Amino acid sequence: MLAVLAVLVLLGSACHSAPPVRTETPPASVTVPPAGSSPPGTPSPSAPAGPDLGSVRVRLSLVARLKQPVALAVRPGDRRLYVAEKGGPVVAVSGGHVHGTGLDLSGQLAGGYEQGLLGLAFSPDGRFVYVDYTDTNGNTNVDQYRFGSGRADLGSRRRVLFVDQPYPNHNGGEVTFGPEGYLYVGLGDGGSEGDPENRGQDLGTLLGKILRIAPGAGGGYTVPNDNPFVGRAGARPEVWAYGLRNPWRFSFDRATGDLWIGDVGGSGWEEVDFQPGGSHGGENYEWALREGDHRLKGGRPSGGVDPVHEYSHDGGGCVVTGGFVYRGSDIPALDGAYVFADFCLGRLTALVQRDGQIVSQKVLGPRASQVASFGEDANGELYVLSLAGPLYRLVAP
Repeated sequence: MLAVLAVLVLLGSACHSAPPVRTETPPASVTVPPAGSSPPGTPSPSAPAGPDLGSVRVRLSLVARLKQPVALAVRPGDRRLYVAEKGGPVVAVSGGHVHGTGLDLSGQLAGGYEQGLLGLAFSPDGRFVYVDYTDTNGNTNVDQYRFGSGRADLGSRRRVLFVDQPYPNHNGGEVTFGPEGYLYVGLGDGGSEGDPENRGQDLGTLLGKILRIAPGAGGGYTVPNDNPFVGRAGARPEVWAYGLRNPWRFSFDRATGDLWIGDVGGSGWEEVDFQPGGSHGGENYEWALREGDHRLKGGRPSGGVDPVHEYSHDGGGCVVTGGFVYRGSDIPALDGAYVFADFCLGRLTALVQRDGQIVSQKVLGPRASQVASFGEDANGELYVLSLAGPLYRLVAP
């Protein structure tokens, strides 16, 4: 039971006693590229016909056994699966075998339940790998390494982003590249209970946000000039979306550019949020004024975006783990459905949306304990990562 409670806290459903509040350290330099220097946003193409979930049948196929896997990424042109383990190693999985990559942050991480190595992504050209982790002081770092021939160049480490964390929980940790080639970084509200400093709604802090940045080859980053809050007084220009408690896994639909966000709830409700492809950003997902679609400590904000799906803890759910829209070929009946999980229930759920509204849903048959993350390979096939160790692939029965 203690082990289960520990991993629940990793995902943000429980709160620690709070250390003294510290202020967020801004980056040393943030520059905004001149107008016209950013690639244009990617419009959302017409959505393909959705699946008939009634005919979907799936199972979980064991790929490998690892140690607390929390994130999976693929490198362009490389058939290996790269997996971040919470304790620090990044490993490569190929043909059921596990290989080292030379990148291991063990000894450089905070050891709390919601801390450690939390995110992993490769640049669109495969030259760099990015890791999101909490350092020994509990603060968020996003670092960049050159990568080639299955290994990281340890001497090439450069810091991209640093955020001072006021509490040890709600650290976010997702890093992923969007369709237009920018890096998106997820940050929780800084922790404690109920967002006491209202960071989710405060555009002057990076906490409680999804950021959109352009990493530099030598470290650091610039801010895309079409980010929604560039030039707005009192707002951080890196912010792409806000009003989030702990966006534990978000992903882009490779066919439409739609963004799906699993935002971990507090004591009552878990939610899935949605941003259509082609959005100009700036969505407010309402935390901590609302939890799910329910009033928490304020009114509905003007222009706020309600979740497309929510579920109560009353049925045994506890922590949402965001997933992916399935675009593989192994399970044709699932094509176009968003698949996510609940950590406590161990169940996988598929959702189908039309114009930002869920039109059908189904609980899929297989269950997996302690689902902490999902991954997608180059062919769009889905993988399920369990903190208990297994790495699974979702396949047809």
